Amino acid sequence: MPDIKVGFVSLGCPKNTCDTEVMLGLLNEKGYELVAEDIYADVMIINTCAFIQSAKEEAIESILDIAYLKKHHNLKGIVVTGCLATRYAKDIEASLPEVDAILSAGDEGKICEAVEAAYRGEKYVSTAPTENLAFGGDRVVTTPEYTAYLKIAEGCDNRCAYCSIPDIRGKFRSRDADDIIAEAHTLFDLGVRELCLVAQDTTRYGYDLTGRYMLSELLERLCTEEGLDFKWIRLLYCYPDKITDELIEVMAKYDNVAKYIDLPIQHVNDRVLKVMNRHGGSEVIKSAVSRLRARIPDITIRTTVITGFPTETAEEATELLEYVKETRFERLGAFTYSREEDTPAYSMKPQVSEKQKQKRCDAIMEAQYRIHSENNEKAVGKCITVLCEGYDPVGETYYGRSEADAPDIDGKVYFSAKHRLREGEFVQVEITGVLDYDLVGRQK
Repeated sequence: MPDIKVGFVSLGCPKNTCDTEVMLGLLNEKGYELVAEDIYADVMIINTCAFIQSAKEEAIESILDIAYLKKHHNLKGIVVTGCLATRYAKDIEASLPEVDAILSAGDEGKICEAVEAAYRGEKYVSTAPTENLAFGGDRVVTTPEYTAYLKIAEGCDNRCAYCSIPDIRGKFRSRDADDIIAEAHTLFDLGVRELCLVAQDTTRYGYDLTGRYMLSELLERLCTEEGLDFKWIRLLYCYPDKITDELIEVMAKYDNVAKYIDLPIQHVNDRVLKVMNRHGGSEVIKSAVSRLRARIPDITIRTTVITGFPTETAEEATELLEYVKETRFERLGAFTYSREEDTPAYSMKPQVSEKQKQKRCDAIMEAQYRIHSENNEKAVGKCITVLCEGYDPVGETYYGRSEADAPDIDGKVYFSAKHRLREGEFVQVEITGVLDYDLVGRQK
C-alpha cells in the first residue's frame, strides 16, 4: 500500500458525521495518514448530503472547491460518498469528471479501495444498496472529545411526502442494543460525557425488531449500565406520534437524560399534515407537547416547521404561526419547503411561490425571536450548568452550552471564570445578561 495522506469533508447531519467517523476508522486501521488540512492531502473524501436543494448545492460547491486543489496543487484524487453519491451517482460520473471515485452510502465499507483507486487516478464506482451500510465499527471521533453522536438506527419508513430519505437510506432498521451499549462504552472511555442519540427516526427504535417502540428501554439501559456515567444523554430526531408515556417516564426519572428533546412537527394544520403524509394530526402533536411538559416541567423542546408546503393556504399558514406563538417552543427552526424530485410533493398543485414561502417563514421566525428573547430574560439571575467548549481570546471570555442547547444547533453561554477551565468541564454559571439568542454570565 502506498503512503497516502487522506483528508475529509463531512457535510450534512450528525448521522453523516457517524458514517464519516466509521470510514476514518477503516482508513486509520489500514495505516493511512489522516490530515486535517486539505492542502496536505493526496486524496480528499467528501461525504455529502442531498436532503434538500441547498444541501445538494453545498455538496457540489465543495466538490468543485476541492477540484481546484487537484488542478493547482498536489491533490491526486477525489472520492465522493454519502447521500449525493447514493442518489446521483450517474449524474456525478457524467458531469463532474474531477471526481475519481463514487461510493454509495451502502458501499462506504469499501472506502480504502476507493481511496487507492483515486490515488492512482483510476475511475471507481460502487453503488451497493444502502441496506449494506454498517451501523458501527471503530470510529475516529471528529467531534470535541467530550461530546459524540451515537447512531441507533438507519433508514426511514415514514414516507413523508416531501422527503427523499427513504429512497436514499432505505427501510428503517434498528441496531442491536448490545452493539449500541458496546459503542457507548468505547465513547465513554474516550472521554465523551455528552452522548447524542441519532437516527432518521429515533423514537421508532426497536419497532422493526419486536413490534414495540423500545427507545425507553434502550435509554434506561444507557442510564443504568455499569461503567457508563454520561452527564447528558440527548435525544435528537424524535417524532410526536411515537412519544410514549414510557419514554417520558424514563426521561423524567434519570438525571443524566438531558431534559431536552428534538421533536420536529413540520406543521399543525390537520389537512396539511395529511397531505404531508405525517403520522398523526394536530391532536397527536399537542398531546406529545403537553405530556412532556406536564411530566418534565423544565424540559426544552426543539422543533422545526415547514412553510409554503404545496397547497398550503394563507389561513393554514396563519394557523401554524398562531400555534407557534401559543405553544412557545423553547427552540424552533422554520424552513421554506424545498421541492425535491421523485417525491410525491414535487408534482402537487398549486405550489406556493418562493416569495410567499419566505414571507411565512420570516413571520414565524420573528415570533420565535420574541419568544426566545423573553425566555432568555427569565434566565437572568439563575444558575445553570454549562459545558465549557473553549475560550475566546478576542472577547476574553469562555463559552459553552447548557443542557438546553444541542451541539451545532442551538445557542451558547458566554461567561467569565474564576480560574482556568479546560474544554469539556462542567461548571456552574450565574446568568447576568442576554446576547441575541445567547446568554451571558459568570462562573458561580
